[in-house]
Amino acid sequence: MELRIFTEPQQGASYDTLLTVAKATEDLGFDAFFRSDHYLAMGDADGLPGPTDAWITLAGLARETKRIRLGTLVTAATFRLPGPLAIQVAQVDQMSGGRVELGLGSGWFPEEHSAYGIPFPADKFARFEEQLAIITGLWATKPGDTFDFAGEHYQLTNSPALPKPVQNPVPVLIGGHGATRTPRLAAQYATEFNMPFSSIEDSAAQFGRVRAAAEARGRKADDLTYSNALVACVGADDAEVARRAAAIGREVAELKANGLAGSPAEVVDKIGRYAEIGAKRIYLQILDLTDLDHLELISSQVQAQL
Repeated sequence: MELRIFTEPQQGASYDTLLTVAKATEDLGFDAFFRSDHYLAMGDADGLPGPTDAWITLAGLARETKRIRLGTLVTAATFRLPGPLAIQVAQVDQMSGGRVELGLGSGWFPEEHSAYGIPFPADKFARFEEQLAIITGLWATKPGDTFDFAGEHYQLTNSPALPKPVQNPVPVLIGGHGATRTPRLAAQYATEFNMPFSSIEDSAAQFGRVRAAAEARGRKADDLTYSNALVACVGADDAEVARRAAAIGREVAELKANGLAGSPAEVVDKIGRYAEIGAKRIYLQILDLTDLDHLELISSQVQAQL
């Protein structure tokens, strides 16, 4: 089981804070540093000092780290045109020496769009599907050839399809709870399928749908990596768990029910139950980015037992 660190910088984090967490992620032996792609804080958070852009952040981290994978969970298709996004991801992949992964989703948070003047179209999923076709098509085009695309929402003509990423292909992550279209797109485009903030039972059902969709498309179901994203709140004792839960404005009982919370032994046991349904990676949502002792505890007492 791989453990990856997943951050939510829109809740309030500077680039320097993210750099500190990314370096701790690398030093403590975690597999990857991922971040959300949002421009507006959620809930009661003030969001200070303000949002950081996902791909600008990852470009900086690409030059400041050496080993960890870097990616988004997930980039909003509503934020960027597909051609420029393909260029951005390819460039950051070059800057990192081939360590980038693209998580891409349709976009969902209307308030952040209106706050920053970003259109929030009604047909988000259709645009998302065209973006997947364009981005992967641009990367797959051989040097010297050109790429064309005639869709309802995007049209590309005689594109040189440059630059190329280091990786061929760049891993693409698709996730979500949709029962029909999401598994179909994952089967067509993804190297990884992620279930965010879901129970073991719901994850098992959705993994089954994706596996069936992959086989229907002629892929082996195990060609995809299956993963979960879950909030983490681990403590050496009950008092430390309670302190960490309070710091992120959550209740211990709710965290234990819906995330990975409690003692290291409790968390290892629950991760094992996700492994039993086929999960190979867990994205640990870390909400208090100042608590580096939390990462050290997870590394030494949870990751060491997996």
